[in-house]
Formats: sequence, C-alpha cells, structure tokens
Amino acid sequence: MHIMMRAKAMVAFPAAFGTLDELFEVITLVQTKKSTPVPIILVGKDYWKRLINMDVLVEEGAISAEDLNLFQYTDDPQEAWDIIRTFYKL
Repeated sequence: MHIMMRAKAMVAFPAAFGTLDELFEVITLVQTKKSTPVPIILVGKDYWKRLINMDVLVEEGAISAEDLNLFQYTDDPQEAWDIIRTFYKL
C-alpha cells in the first residue's frame, strides 16, 4: 500500500520475486479500486509474456478480460514515457 502513496506510475523491468510481489500488489490495488489508477508498464514484452500467461487467468475466470487493460507491455523506453504522458494528458 505504501508503494502507491506517492507513485505516479509502475514501470516493471525483468526481475525476480520482489518485483513480481510489487507488481501484483499494484495491479490488485488498482483492480479493486483501493488505489488511484496509475499507468502500469511491463518493459520487456517477451519476458513478461513468457513469465506470466495472463490469458490463462482470464480463461480460468480468475480475472476479467477487462483487467488486461490495467497494464501495457513495451520494449521501447520512449513508448513507456509516452504511455505515462498520455495517461496524464501531458
């Protein structure tokens, strides 16, 4: 919860358990509307899509298809910045 008190975005790079913990905490807080929405960006499309098959979560009914809109994938730093700028209409 403290992560989100000052955060304006969540940008996650390929890493391990600590990053996954923080990532899912942020996604859950935004999904359940317990936190103000922020852009959630996963840098490294291939890594994240191999690591976590979000489509399985939808297929199993664990999350809704709309929840896939809570985050975006990119491989490009400029695109990550553009996602943040667009979100905040900068």
